[in-house]
Amino acid sequence: MTFDRLAPFLQEYIYHQGWTELRPAQLEACQVIFETNHHLLVAAGTAAGKTEAAFLPVITKLHSSPSTSVGVIYISPIKALINNQFDRLHDLLQFADIPVWAWHGDSPQHRKQQLLKQPQGILQITPESLESLLINKYSQLPRLFHDLRFVIIDEIHAFMGTQRGSQILCQLGRLETFLARPTHPVRRIGLSATLGDYAQAEEWLRAGSSVPVTTTNILNNHRRIQLSIEYFVTDASEESEHFQYIFQQTHARKSLIFTNNRTQAEMVISNLRRIALDTGNPDVYHVHHGSISPSLRQKAEAAMQDPESLAVTAATVSLEMGIDLGQLDQVIQLEAPSSVASFLQRLGRSGRRGSPSRMQFVCTESELLGEELFPAQMPWMLLQAIAILQLYLEERWIEPIEPLNYPLSLLYQQTLSIVAATGEITPHNLAQSIFNLPAFTQIQPEEFRQLLHYLINLDHLQKAENNSLILGLAGEKIVNSFQFYGVFAEQIEYNIIHGNTSLGKVSIAPKIGSNLTLAGKTWQVLEINANKKTIWVQPTTGSGTVNWRGGSTNIHAQVLQKMRQVLQAKTNYRYLQPAALGRLTQARNLFINLDGDRSTIFPLEKNTYAMFPWLGTRSYHTLGKLFQLLQEKGLDIKSIKGVQPYFL
Repeated sequence: MTFDRLAPFLQEYIYHQGWTELRPAQLEACQVIFETNHHLLVAAGTAAGKTEAAFLPVITKLHSSPSTSVGVIYISPIKALINNQFDRLHDLLQFADIPVWAWHGDSPQHRKQQLLKQPQGILQITPESLESLLINKYSQLPRLFHDLRFVIIDEIHAFMGTQRGSQILCQLGRLETFLARPTHPVRRIGLSATLGDYAQAEEWLRAGSSVPVTTTNILNNHRRIQLSIEYFVTDASEESEHFQYIFQQTHARKSLIFTNNRTQAEMVISNLRRIALDTGNPDVYHVHHGSISPSLRQKAEAAMQDPESLAVTAATVSLEMGIDLGQLDQVIQLEAPSSVASFLQRLGRSGRRGSPSRMQFVCTESELLGEELFPAQMPWMLLQAIAILQLYLEERWIEPIEPLNYPLSLLYQQTLSIVAATGEITPHNLAQSIFNLPAFTQIQPEEFRQLLHYLINLDHLQKAENNSLILGLAGEKIVNSFQFYGVFAEQIEYNIIHGNTSLGKVSIAPKIGSNLTLAGKTWQVLEINANKKTIWVQPTTGSGTVNWRGGSTNIHAQVLQKMRQVLQAKTNYRYLQPAALGRLTQARNLFINLDGDRSTIFPLEKNTYAMFPWLGTRSYHTLGKLFQLLQEKGLDIKSIKGVQPYFL
């Protein structure tokens, strides 16, 4: 019996938690870890016990045969997930002699020093902090990791197909060189609730390893879900009807509001807080995103996790990951998410402990003007929301993850990282180290040779007297910046301070005396120190601006194709509320009257045409670049504009 094979203190924990049985994902994971030497992919729905599926057998192995260094590395995409899992692991290990170490930018230095003095147990870390360890603790790596047994990668769908995910594979390859028993490779465990192609995920997980991967596929396709889409026409005032609607829907309900960007998160909470104040209701509102200070994010998480308190939090992808927020009454999605995968992650935040997953979409559109041209009269967010729901409900389709064959930013970073870690290395040994990493199988030796020459010319690298390579002065400045540890672009941000408290950051500096919105509240700018990138504020009333630059999302072509099918269909989807259904009917009539089912190009005003590519974001940008090139080559085009990725 699987339960009897678990460490005694784990059996005791399960008994005191009142579990009547192990979940299917946990049973299968234990069998793979106990009976084979395979890597493991745990593909299971939200709240299926994925964390315990990984840690129950791994901790049992570590208990029966203690490691003489760090035995397990747990890699998380975000610090908040590490903090959340740190608490859960402490509960699991309260009667075991297996330490748990959280290592990221907010971790106390004394805890890090304790790990360095006596490396044992489980290390929880982000890719950026692991990169820092590989560089700055290079001489200690054999002592820290020589007996590493397992690497657990949480939310692997967030890493696959990205430079950050390829960075992890490079880090695992570099760690393998420090193992005392190279014939016993580190076993990898990947966790995800949002995978469309298991074979693709298995290939990513075993990259650079000859060990096979076994997948536990325990997805709950029969879970109960409640969906609705409501539609509103908005105006420029703060009294927009959709804010009132969201206030009513979240009143006295523990709710998580997902938005597609930080600006929307700030605006919705600012307006809900204003309505609550006007109506004499308590302030139970929080904002959670990457530019909010850690203390305020932790306050929001604690409020959502507290079963005795009412809380409403607006969040971006920062709460899309597997942080346990307890029992939520509902999830509200403001506008359409960018992908089916994102929809599933957000849907999974509710519906735990046997209750149905409940998610309401609130789609808005600016006040319609009769003189607007045909493309701008289409309710794009409403259509996208319907398309995403139908792709899941009809086909169980999730966006495939495209492999990253030429991670050139990562190649640059890993080249400098290896040189910085070793201090000095021959070009031959550097090339050997690079080409042993699975991320760079498509890079040719001549291409890497050209890169090295280029970096020497830039003084990012220098040739030493014996022809080995060291960091150049320019390279030292880059490597010594904490931003070097990540392989995605960092924005210059200003720290917002009220008294002695950090509120968060903005990327666009406001003017002194102006108002800005942060953490769902309005602040007046008192002072700006441009050199230290610090802004001091005080609370004020009224509205404020939101000071971030917009990001971009990639919408898959399949979503655009499904939007076109929705316009061509006659189906009245049951989850559409009356206003949403009426707006869809209006859009369908317009589309059919203009022969949209037979054409993708439509004449508008004199010498003006609209094109609906229905191809997805990347193809849309490619098409736009083609038209710009044709314009430069003499084709009689005066201007090209549109709304990505819907029309040109």
